[in-house]
Amino acid sequence: MAGQMPMEAALVCLGALVWLLGGRHYGMRRARLLLAGGGVVAAGPPVREQALAELRRLHGRWGAECWALVAGLVLSLLGASVIPVVAGAAGVPVLRRVRLARQARRIRERRADAVIALCGALAGEVRAGRQPGEALLRAARDSGGLGDAQAAVVAAARFGGDVPGALAVAARQPGAEGLLGLAACWRVAVDQGAGLAAGLDRLDGALRAERDQRADLRAQLAGARATAVLLAALPALGLLLGAAMGADPLRVLLHSGAGLGCLTAGAVFEAAGTWWAMRIVRRAEAV
Repeated sequence: MAGQMPMEAALVCLGALVWLLGGRHYGMRRARLLLAGGGVVAAGPPVREQALAELRRLHGRWGAECWALVAGLVLSLLGASVIPVVAGAAGVPVLRRVRLARQARRIRERRADAVIALCGALAGEVRAGRQPGEALLRAARDSGGLGDAQAAVVAAARFGGDVPGALAVAARQPGAEGLLGLAACWRVAVDQGAGLAAGLDRLDGALRAERDQRADLRAQLAGARATAVLLAALPALGLLLGAAMGADPLRVLLHSGAGLGCLTAGAVFEAAGTWWAMRIVRRAEAV
């Protein structure tokens, strides 16, 4: 009887997940339609299609970290223990943090590329004979490198405001640090009459060189990152091999004192090794 409790707990967790993915949202939608119109509500889509749609929606909202909980539920059913469910739930916030950090890095890189495009477009507009304010308006509209602060910079350029100050504020966005160089070029060109196009060309070249250097460093570190990921996946491969050989590793790990001790120690060393390897890679990228 006591041995059935983990299996029953896992089944309850799986049922709760299915209810969260399907029935709850459809019931809420039916209630909103009835309260809003009072008419007849058409029958919902088939259960399988509805579950797939909810899975796609959940994956788009939470990303890959939701699969940690799914994997925990599957292992919980296979191993008749709630430990995999707890481990999967604990891994969700960690994986979510990793995914959000990756998204933030992509946004930062796109913003840096937009700043480079802004500098090139502005230099071209100035060479075409337009005044700096008008050239900045056109370049900002075409490149979008100012991000959330574009309205303030455009207003300063259009109405004769403090354009370098607005550019300095816009440079506080992650990835838009190159706007500080643009602000310096603008200040020198306006205050001392220096050529704005020449300064923008040098700034554009420097930003492109810095971007290429980061891309080259990331390509060199791709092998180390892939090795760390492969080493982190080896324990799962070992479990699969043990199960294929009929050793039943889940029963040993989850239902014996020695197995629980090995599982705990292995999880600690696995987490520490992965964190240390990724920390080395991140520090190398930050150099």
